[in-house]
Amino acid sequence: MSQTPGGPDEPEEPENPFKGTPFEAFFGGFPIGGVGGGPGGMPDLSQIFGQIQSLLQPYDGPLNWDVAMDLARKVAASAPDPTPSQKQKDAVADAVQLADHWLEETTSFPSGVKSATAWSKAEWLVNTLDAWKPLIEPVAASTAAAMSGQLPEDMKAQMGPMIGFVGKAMGALYANQAGTGLGHLAGEVISVSDIGIPLAEPGQAALLPVNVEPFAEGLGVSTDDVLLFLALREAAHQRLFAGVPWLRDHVISAVTDYARGVELNMEAMQQRIEEQMRGLDLSAMQDPTQLQNMFEEGMFEVPDSPTQKAALERIENVLALVEGWVDEVVALATAEKMPVAAQLQESVRRRRAAGGPAEQTFATLVGLELRPRRLRDAAALWGSLRNRQGIEARDGVWMSPALLPTSADLDDPLGFREGADAPDVDSIDFDEELKKLLGGDSDDSADTGDAKGPDEE
Repeated sequence: MSQTPGGPDEPEEPENPFKGTPFEAFFGGFPIGGVGGGPGGMPDLSQIFGQIQSLLQPYDGPLNWDVAMDLARKVAASAPDPTPSQKQKDAVADAVQLADHWLEETTSFPSGVKSATAWSKAEWLVNTLDAWKPLIEPVAASTAAAMSGQLPEDMKAQMGPMIGFVGKAMGALYANQAGTGLGHLAGEVISVSDIGIPLAEPGQAALLPVNVEPFAEGLGVSTDDVLLFLALREAAHQRLFAGVPWLRDHVISAVTDYARGVELNMEAMQQRIEEQMRGLDLSAMQDPTQLQNMFEEGMFEVPDSPTQKAALERIENVLALVEGWVDEVVALATAEKMPVAAQLQESVRRRRAAGGPAEQTFATLVGLELRPRRLRDAAALWGSLRNRQGIEARDGVWMSPALLPTSADLDDPLGFREGADAPDVDSIDFDEELKKLLGGDSDDSADTGDAKGPDEE
């Protein structure tokens, strides 16, 4: 028979052994039974030693992915994560199949879906891991290199071989952050294309029913309509990335370029910390929320370097174009078939434009916000171009990175390519464009004498 909490048979909480010492307030501030906290407000020493041990484990690359994934699974499992039933898998597959049929008349790109199913959060983590590595590793490597480069030469000499250990320790700590972030992200994404970046194998469409249900709450829309609308967006993403072979690498390379541009100014960081420390009530530091607030207010935030600012503009631009195109084709597909589509589209737009939980978590992981700030402008641009020149002309803009609208074009979305002819899709050498994008000599075409500029006709 269970005892009533606080009853005579319930064991008393152990007394804080640091009572009466300067450490009493510090250890008394740990949450009981929470992360880092044990019985009686004491820190969970087994957890602390486990984390220290993880720092000492050998691993390859800039961070320890075994530690990251183990933590990600634990965070994701902190809330219910039921394995999708066969009924849910069939429902997702049927919705994606119907969505793909609806999209046939809205785009010149063929279907990009090879398979469609429902995933649990744990399955999402496993199936997207390979995509996260090239996104997160450059950030960890660049940050570690920048930090090491800021150390004085005499300190480097004194540390000797310990420099390598410090790098590994930083990698393990970053793995801890990545694991926590991925675990939280798994509890927020509603599809594999939710953040606008291809995370699964090409052609793999997937929705997460466990996260779709919270998204649908309060919308006053049937579950079937919500599932079909999300399937339409998923199928549209799949068509775009399958139909534009260079786009996947274009997005990922923009993120890695941002990471490689990390430049730490330790003097500026120290000045920022000192400014925020002024007037801070140090007696309140025992409150864990105090430290959390300091981090959230950007005490250790690193300003973007010029290289990063250029990469960030490139990322924001292409993401807005991707999401705007998806909005455009889905709106076209549902115009006469789904009356509630406009309401669902607005819900998705607000979720993205406001920097929802998924975007915020990604910002923590990669160091930037993947927020398509100009989504509405991009959707208007694609819609206007379709009205003037047709579906094939609209999709033909994706045939080369050189044809994509710029930030200036988004300033005047209704005037994009005004008076210009539709792109000649047949004249574009896709292999050559992909070679240029992946690091080939962009001037090679000039040497062949085959390429002509706009004024050479």
